[in-house]
Amino acid sequence: MKPPEPGTPAAAEPGPPGGECVRHWDLRDLRALDFDPFLTAVLREEPVARIRLPYGEGTAWLVTRHDDVRSVASDPRFSRRALAGRNVTSGSPHAIAALHASLNYTDPPRLTTMRRVVARAFTGAGMERLRPLAQRTADGLLDEMERHGPPADLVHHLHGPFPLSVVGDLLGLPGDARTRMVHWTDVIMTPAPAPARSQQGRASVREVVEALLAQRRAQPADDLAGVLAAAVSDGEISGDEALSMATAILVSGAHAVRNNSANMVYAVLTRPEQLARLRAEPGLLPRAVEELLRYIPHRNGVGLPRIATEDVEVGGVHIRAGEAVYCSYLAANRDPEAFPDPHTLDFDRPPVPHLSFGFGPHHCVGPMLARMESEVMLATLLRRFPRLALAVPPEEIAWQRGALIRGPRSLPVSW
Repeated sequence: MKPPEPGTPAAAEPGPPGGECVRHWDLRDLRALDFDPFLTAVLREEPVARIRLPYGEGTAWLVTRHDDVRSVASDPRFSRRALAGRNVTSGSPHAIAALHASLNYTDPPRLTTMRRVVARAFTGAGMERLRPLAQRTADGLLDEMERHGPPADLVHHLHGPFPLSVVGDLLGLPGDARTRMVHWTDVIMTPAPAPARSQQGRASVREVVEALLAQRRAQPADDLAGVLAAAVSDGEISGDEALSMATAILVSGAHAVRNNSANMVYAVLTRPEQLARLRAEPGLLPRAVEELLRYIPHRNGVGLPRIATEDVEVGGVHIRAGEAVYCSYLAANRDPEAFPDPHTLDFDRPPVPHLSFGFGPHHCVGPMLARMESEVMLATLLRRFPRLALAVPPEEIAWQRGALIRGPRSLPVSW
């Protein structure tokens, strides 16, 4: 069967016992910051829908409404640990083992302990200590871009190296190891073209992090690696847990912020009214970043599912024990019941909490860091380059393909 073209209603077929139809979600690459028409259709027509993704086995439920997503994400009857040994229908071409040492595959109370350790490096005071380092890094990178002269690729000069440098400072990663990380984080977060390379990338990054944690056990330091090493020594967490958490923060922190900060700049540069307003009202920036986080469809598809450990009703739909459930934070951020006129980027939007960092026990551990990085990059660009503009028409921007986190491959600008 030929898959539907983007923008057509979601296809459905008769489902398993229970009478539900199954919607096929093909996860094809989308243009620029276009919102996925599949999510638009499901949110409108069937907010709790049975779906099949391109890989894995069987079907799963997809929850899309803001209130329902918050409910599932915080309900202990939905378990990540129960994913162990399951080959659930998925957007990834290779199965990822449900490691009990990983935050993503752990449930409370163990998850609570692991998060409490990591949180020691993500305090407000800790972020304020990092901000001057981040500002110096941004200034140095943009100094080099100015020397290069226009046109210049912002992904190459700023969005690529900046987040890796900041998360490297947080973790305590030596400078000579950071250069290699740019390539491997891209490979890991773009698994579709080459699953074997993605696995190789994970192994390479873990080797670097393992060596860093071993160094911190011998030579304690006041950074995230030092915090994790100390927690291992005190018996709070295992060595595997420390390694898993440090690796995840390094990979996702570098790659996700790189792509989403580039998405933010693209969004602003293609909307002259918002751009002019940010230049005229610098104090608006934190609020603008929140709206950009809500508005931008930062990932392709959906994240990890949960398994229902007992029968649960969600949005009027009966979900059986053992069934997989996905929460779409992207769809929840476009729910018109939570965000009037949700497809409009509106810096004056009332402060309803978006779900771009997730919700519940698996809420992102580093939202303050991501916000700080985005604010530093945007504020510095707007201050230093009052005539900053795309150097090519928007339709000529090249976008990543097959990536878990969406973003431009390059962002040519002039000033």
